[in-house]
Amino acid sequence: MRYCIIIPAYNEEKKIEKTLRKVMEYVPPEDILVVDDGSRDRTREIAEKLGVNVVSHEKNMGKGMAHRTGFRWVCGHGYDAAITMDADGQHKPEELERFLHAGEYDLVIGKRDITIRNSPVVRYWTNRTTSLITSLLAGVRVSDSQCGYRLIKKAVMEKVPLTTTRFQTETEIIVKAARMGFRIGEVPISTVYEPGRKSRINPFIDTLRFLKLAIRLLLL
Repeated sequence: MRYCIIIPAYNEEKKIEKTLRKVMEYVPPEDILVVDDGSRDRTREIAEKLGVNVVSHEKNMGKGMAHRTGFRWVCGHGYDAAITMDADGQHKPEELERFLHAGEYDLVIGKRDITIRNSPVVRYWTNRTTSLITSLLAGVRVSDSQCGYRLIKKAVMEKVPLTTTRFQTETEIIVKAARMGFRIGEVPISTVYEPGRKSRINPFIDTLRFLKLAIRLLLL
C-alpha cells in the first residue's frame, strides 16, 4: 500500500523541523505533504528546505480544511492511503507501522490512553464526551475521536462528503464513513502532552462547533 503522510501546520516554525526530521527517518520526503494553513511565520520555508511537498492556504482556514486539501492532493497523486499526523510532535513516527498492520480497516484511528493523570482535566473530559457522542452517532465504538493520528484509505477520502473546516472535521469523517459502510478500527498509540504546550482547541468555541455538527448529523 502506497501512503502519504499529511501534516497540517499553522505557525509551527518552532516544531516543524524537528517533527519532519523524525518522520523522515521512516518515510522519504517525497511521500510527506505539509499543508501550510496560512502560517505567518517560517513554517512553509522550513518545510520546503527539507524537501517535502508543501501546499499552502493563503489564509488560515482550519485543521479540517487543511486535511481536506491534503486528501485532494493525495488522491490526485496516486496514493492508496494517507496517514495524518500533527505538526507539533505529539505523534511518534516510530508508531506508523501500527497503522499499516491494523487489518482490513478503511479508517484507523489512534487510541491514546488518556487519563486525568497524564492529560489536562479539560482535555480528558472533552475527549470522553466527544468520543461517546461520536460513537453513538456512528454506531461504532470509538475510544479517541479527537486523535489526529490516523490512516485513511483513498476510498474514504474520495467518497465521504465533508462540509466542516475546523477540528470537528475529525468527527464528521468518522460518523459519515461508518454510516457509508466503511470499516473503522483503532490502534494504541502513545499519549504525549508536553508541559506548557498550549492547545489550539478552544474549549468553548470548538465544543459549540462539535455540538452543532452532532445535531446536524443526528437529523440526517
